[in-house]
Amino acid sequence: MSVIIKEVKSKRDLRRFVQFGIDLYEGNPYYCPPIFMDEMDTFNPKKNPALDVSEFVIFLAYRDNKIVGRIAGLINHRANEAWNVKKCRFGWFDFIDDYEVFQALMDAVAAWGKSKGMEALNGPVGFTDFDKEGLLIEGFEHNAPMASLYTHPYYIPLYEKYGLEKEVDWIEFQILAPKDAPERMKRIAQIVSKRSNVHVVKVKNVKELKAKYGYSYFDVFDEAYQKLYNYQPMTQRQKEYYCKMYFPLLNFDFVTMVANDKDEIIAVGVGMPSLSEALRKCKGRLFPFGWYHLLKALKAKKMTDFDLLLIAVHPDYQDKGINSLIFAEMGPHFADYEIQRVETTSILETNSKNQANFADLDHIQHKRRRAYIKAL
Repeated sequence: MSVIIKEVKSKRDLRRFVQFGIDLYEGNPYYCPPIFMDEMDTFNPKKNPALDVSEFVIFLAYRDNKIVGRIAGLINHRANEAWNVKKCRFGWFDFIDDYEVFQALMDAVAAWGKSKGMEALNGPVGFTDFDKEGLLIEGFEHNAPMASLYTHPYYIPLYEKYGLEKEVDWIEFQILAPKDAPERMKRIAQIVSKRSNVHVVKVKNVKELKAKYGYSYFDVFDEAYQKLYNYQPMTQRQKEYYCKMYFPLLNFDFVTMVANDKDEIIAVGVGMPSLSEALRKCKGRLFPFGWYHLLKALKAKKMTDFDLLLIAVHPDYQDKGINSLIFAEMGPHFADYEIQRVETTSILETNSKNQANFADLDHIQHKRRRAYIKAL
């Protein structure tokens, strides 16, 4: 029977859209379900400030009255203006192993994008860099962190059959956590601190962070990432949103900032315990008992796996060894919490500066993911 494409317009269908993306990976030991409530809020203009500068459309694919695929078409006008492009992004793209389903969903987004004056399809990406992005190309046998996109291997040939071509690749590393910061890194950190007149800043919680620095640390992200693929400067509302969403979850032992002699934040490093196993246990649902699994993981004093979410250094301080201060400060905590493995988030394969952060650590490059593009 042929594939029928329906636009998602009701909250009921949006719930089906989110649930399909979870059900498709049922039983996969590496997939990490998203928090269901967060996925719903992503498409709520009252909740997600990225929608202040973006528009979207959502489709579900049906066959025999059964959902067999989903996709979101996205246009981030702020990013398109910043990069002088007319891209129609696509994301939240999942489907059974069937090219007819793939093609029908992609054609629907392509038609929508062309109707909006867009000139290229680009994805899988999200509204912003804080959404999951990049089709998994290598590393299917490794655990997916909460912040990373996991996809089935059969996706790859269908992308290529449709004529989508590589635009960029990201790579990810797994680090064997040192029992302490390597001695060489400690020495470098001391030298860098004196030479660049910078120092490590530690705060205990979100309240103290906001009282001392407001949202100024987000300015570091904007400056550090402004030249990276598809990045858009954050609005004030986005800064407040991400702070409210993520920072209350953090263990501030693993939030390290570096400030200059004016006490201005010039670098930020953030990590958190892996929540993958907790999210698998509750299948992304906080209720009735999912919150317990997540809280237990977040408050754990011993853990084996850790997600290094980001390291951002202001361009004026890059290539000065600032990252050594972050790792030298985090190193003892890795030992205290008995962390064995650290997962990095995606790093552009051309971003040698970021990759150099791990040169002094025992690491492997174990994953690769890709963003595709096709002219409309």
